[in-house]
Parts: sequence; structure tokens; C-alpha cells
Amino acid sequence: MLQDEGVHTPAVPAPPAPWAEPLVTALLVLADGTVLEGFGIGQTGVADGEVCFNTAMTGYQEILTDPSYAGQIVTFTFPHIGNTGTNDEDLESLDAAPASGVRGTVIASAVTNPSNWRSSSHLDAWLKARGIVGITGVDTRALTALIRDHGMPNAVIANDPEGRFDREALKARAAALAPMEGLDLVPPVTSRARSEWSQTTWGVKTGYGDRKPGTGLKVVAIDYGVKRNILRLLAEAGCDVTVVPATTSAEEIMAMKPDGVFLSNGPGDPAATGEYAVPVIRALLAEKVPTFGICLGHQLMGLALGGRTVKMAQGHHGANHPVKDKTTGKVEIVSMNHGFAVDPASLPETALETHVSLFDGSNCGLTLTDRPAFSVQHHPEASPGPRDSHYLFERFVALMKAGKPETLVASAD
Repeated sequence: MLQDEGVHTPAVPAPPAPWAEPLVTALLVLADGTVLEGFGIGQTGVADGEVCFNTAMTGYQEILTDPSYAGQIVTFTFPHIGNTGTNDEDLESLDAAPASGVRGTVIASAVTNPSNWRSSSHLDAWLKARGIVGITGVDTRALTALIRDHGMPNAVIANDPEGRFDREALKARAAALAPMEGLDLVPPVTSRARSEWSQTTWGVKTGYGDRKPGTGLKVVAIDYGVKRNILRLLAEAGCDVTVVPATTSAEEIMAMKPDGVFLSNGPGDPAATGEYAVPVIRALLAEKVPTFGICLGHQLMGLALGGRTVKMAQGHHGANHPVKDKTTGKVEIVSMNHGFAVDPASLPETALETHVSLFDGSNCGLTLTDRPAFSVQHHPEASPGPRDSHYLFERFVALMKAGKPETLVASAD
């Protein structure tokens, strides 16, 4: 007989561990009370501003240091931001101070360790050093769709490693923020004093170059929040560049005997900045000094001509925008960063539209028929972005040379 081996009861498996929800360490609270949860990166604390989205796939460090984004929170539509790290060269704000760029950033994916030969620090550490509050883990597609459909909202971005938030207080703060219309945001980002610029563009083997001062065309750049690569391309084109604060008078500028004046990019509502900038630009145009404007400088020139600017619903922010140059018939892919636009219907007959956005038909450039001046809405310095519009700097140089005696032009070549 077989012996009874007994009944073997199978072991009862241990109950599964309870699901552990990751701790929410950052919030983006929109003015309408919408709360987006995520994970903090960069500076701890709270910041506020207008939320926009940028479609560029590269150049996040240049974007985050572009003074034109002052007062804004940048949402990147490309999910993998920060994976190439940061370095000490790709800063665009003339002032290296942390407060010269964006107020916050929204990123979809968590940032991995840097993987690039030029990297010197992790994005998280770099954001901390610059005082930029960040959030990751957000559905940036949904946020972008919201901005596309309803416009750029004001918001508060908060980062606390312990996840302690007074949500009602954050909602109240977001709802109370002033709209971008009427805000002059140039004073915090403009130069404090006059300075000279001679650095030229970057090369893989050489780094940045430097040109000998006193050998080229004299350009006075009015700094409303200028980007470094704009100044580099002016220097590369053969210009001796002097940067002056945004409040510099026309008399002071003319006393410097410039061959040309450059009106820089910058943040905020152009109509607000125009309160002190427009009279200066009008006086310079009356002197028929060759003038070139970019971004805010373009909008201010439009205002100086008697035109008006309008707030855009979602603005143009990215490095892949198609713009048609109506003077050549060519289409350029350009870098954009603006939330206001010049109304071409408000311009006088002496202002001809030269460039137009193929996304929405908005004005992207003008030239004057009675004075040596032109401007564009986009960023031809391409930092970041394609270099299709670099020719505009040569166009400016040609405009200045056309107004100089032949002997002086030869010495400037």
C-alpha cells in the first residue's frame, strides 16, 4: 500500500505592495484655475508669467537666456529637453545675470544625464544657478493645444521638493496677474551703460573670434534686450558695434556719428516701451541714419512710423517658421519669438511690407521708400534656428555703405 503523503497546501502569496504614487513636487497653475502636476527641476520656489510654447527641437539654452522671453514661462513642445546638458558659451543675454531670461520652463520628459562633448553642467544645476523654476512630467501636447485654442494664459509655476503647496493661494496669485498688454519689460534686461562689442561668430575648432575695433562701419545698437549672436553677426559683417541702453537719447546717439543704428529685440508690449523709444527712433529716422530693426525693434519702428501693434493669440515661438521675402520671392525658414505684431494696414504708404508669415499672413518685415531703414519680425541671427536670413546683416551693411563717401567705404572693407 502507498503511504498517505498527506495534503500539501500551496503557500499563499504575500499581498502585493500598495501602489506608490510619485510625489508631486511642482505645479503649473493657470489663471483660470487649471492645475497641472509634475516634478520640480531647477530653482525651488514660485515664479509667475505668461505661458507660451516653443516648437524648436534644439537650442533650449539660447531660448532660456533670450531676453525677449522676460516675463514668460516657456513650454517646450519637443519632449527631450536638457539631455545634451548646458555650457558656458550658449548664453544669449548680453547681461550674464540670471534675471535676464525666462521666469520658468515646462518640459514633458524627465531630464537624463548630459550627453554632449560641449556640456559642462546638467540642466537642473544650470536652471538652479540662473534662478529658473521648472516642471517636468507635464502633458505639453495638451498644454500647447490649450494655448493654441485659447491664447497664452498667465500662470504661476511652483517647485517644492517636499510637495507642500497652497493651491488656493497659487490660483489666486495666477488670477491676479496683470496681462502682458501695457507691460514695459525692457528696463530689467537693457544694458546699464554704454559698451563696445567686437566678438564674432563661433567655430568648432576656433570658438568665438574677435575683430580689431576701429576698422569698420560704426553701428550703435540700442539694447532693448539684445541677443549676443545678433551683435556677433554685426561684428562679423565688418561693424564696430557700440551698445547703448534703451533710454539713450537721439542726441547722444547722433553725437557718436554712427554709420547706422540697430534696434534690437526685446520683451513686453511694444506700445509700452514705445512711450520713450518711439520719439528717439523718429528723430533718428528724420536724420536719415541707416536703421535696421529686429523683433521688438521692428515693432517699435512700425510705431514710430505711425502704425500700431496688436497682441497675438498664441504668438510665434520656434525655429521652423516659413516666411516669404516679397522682395526676392524666396521662402525662408526662420526663428521666431514674439507675442505682438505690426498691423500692416496701419502703416503709411512709405512703408512697404517686405516679409510675411506663411503660417498666418502676419507682417514680418518692412522697408521705407523715403529713408534708409528696414526691419524684420523674425530672428535672423539664428540662435537657435536656421541661417536662411543671415543675408539681412549684409543688406544692412550695404545700406550703410550706400550713404558713405567712396573713400570711406573702401577703408571699411
